[in-house]
Amino acid sequence: MPLPSDRDVDFLIIGAAKCATTWLQQSLSQTPAIFMPGPELHFFSREFDKGMGWYRDQFEDWNGEALIGEKSNSYLTEPDAAQRIRDHFPNAKLILQMRDPVQRAYSDYCMLYRRGEVSNRIQDHLDPARAAEQRFLSDGRYAHHLERFYDLFPAEQILLLAYEDVRRDPAGNLDKVRTHIGYDGQLEAPVQKKVKDKNTPMVPLPLRRLLAPVRSVLDPVRHTWPVRALRNAVAKSVEYPALSEALADKMTEFYASDIAQLQRRSPGVCGSWAAAQSLESARID
Repeated sequence: MPLPSDRDVDFLIIGAAKCATTWLQQSLSQTPAIFMPGPELHFFSREFDKGMGWYRDQFEDWNGEALIGEKSNSYLTEPDAAQRIRDHFPNAKLILQMRDPVQRAYSDYCMLYRRGEVSNRIQDHLDPARAAEQRFLSDGRYAHHLERFYDLFPAEQILLLAYEDVRRDPAGNLDKVRTHIGYDGQLEAPVQKKVKDKNTPMVPLPLRRLLAPVRSVLDPVRHTWPVRALRNAVAKSVEYPALSEALADKMTEFYASDIAQLQRRSPGVCGSWAAAQSLESARID
């Protein structure tokens, strides 16, 4: 049955994209007392015209679990989402998991490159002189987007996390979420495997485009062994355009003022980015 009209959502993961939020959702959903619908609903961002009845219908598998949550990364960056959430769930705990914005933008670019949705001309997509308003760079302006939420919600309702801490201490990061959402029980162990890996071999783009007209036939049987065997036979690793040091430096300069603003709200998150960068530099040297 749909979520009752008198039952609010307890927490929302509002972003950010390419910051292990799917890992966070899956890790929380393992605990029997926590319910989250599977796919991103994007209701308060892209699907709001479908109405609250549609939104509540998406929770039809809820079976009385103590806490209810939802994840849609687009809530952070869609200008109207914060007000819509405030209008319907003013007491919801909000969670934002962030990543070094340069690495986040590059990861996002690689995802769309893997899908064949952007070109290999990486400068067109990541150079601030050309693409400052495009998705890849704009979505990483965390402080800018967060202001909409801080204007509407008390600071204590907003938890800021670092993707880099997920890699360093997944259980500790998950425990911060447990405390924030008010769950005093024991969480299940966090998901150990990487949820989305850009290094996973993929069917070459020309063949994917050729098969597109018959996807509706193939999708229901994609997990059967003959289809898996065929896919494994043709899948190849994707070679991504490299992020040069010069381009990364331009992106770092682009984000400098936004990071300084975020630093005032959450020095711990920015410190996690710096620590991860230092560790990576040590490995390279």
